[in-house]
Amino acid sequence: MYLALDFPNFRETKIFLENNNLQGVPVKVGMELFYKEGTKILEYLKNNNHSIFLDLKLFDIPTTVKNAMRNLAYFEVDFVNVHALGGTEMIKQAKEGLQTNSTYDTKLLAVTVLTSMDNQVINREVGLGGTVDEEVTRLAKLSEDSGASGVVCSVHEAALIKETTQPNFVTMTPGIRLLEDQTNDQKRVATPKFAKQNGSDYIVIGRSVTQAKNPKLAYESALKEWLK
Repeated sequence: MYLALDFPNFRETKIFLENNNLQGVPVKVGMELFYKEGTKILEYLKNNNHSIFLDLKLFDIPTTVKNAMRNLAYFEVDFVNVHALGGTEMIKQAKEGLQTNSTYDTKLLAVTVLTSMDNQVINREVGLGGTVDEEVTRLAKLSEDSGASGVVCSVHEAALIKETTQPNFVTMTPGIRLLEDQTNDQKRVATPKFAKQNGSDYIVIGRSVTQAKNPKLAYESALKEWLK
């Protein structure tokens, strides 16, 4: 279970982790924090024994993504991702870039359809022809065939992906909420219990912990539910 560190800077991140005794828990670092602090935040987290999912969702021409991944491979995070919509060649080049560091096996994930999107958005605005389920399944298979280790997807599509990919193909599912929490800007959300039942290999939880009155207790509650 990865804790989303959706904080604006290093100082707030450090204070949150240390004040709530969450040192060493697996964490997700997204664009907001990484673009502000860069490698400083990764070095701090590595030094404090955090497993890291670096959630940058790279999406560019294959050569640019390959070179970016070559640089990111140096930091030895556990997971990093690209957008599956970048296509086969981009995913292959991303994998090749990561493999320049032969001493650490960073897993490449591909984002299928963002959890903020629903059928109306992907059809009318993005221009994809199928339903969310159909597009997620198609992009997951494309990602697997292109060399990715797994996908980032909604919990609600995890079981479908498991049916169409190999058993070791990873499903990383954000949008996790505790039952009593609001969904905010994500449409396809779920509880840790539902994620476990529906085929998620890893989950990402954020606001339910970071905005809780007692973050440590909220984290432990979510982890207990996930591990049942």
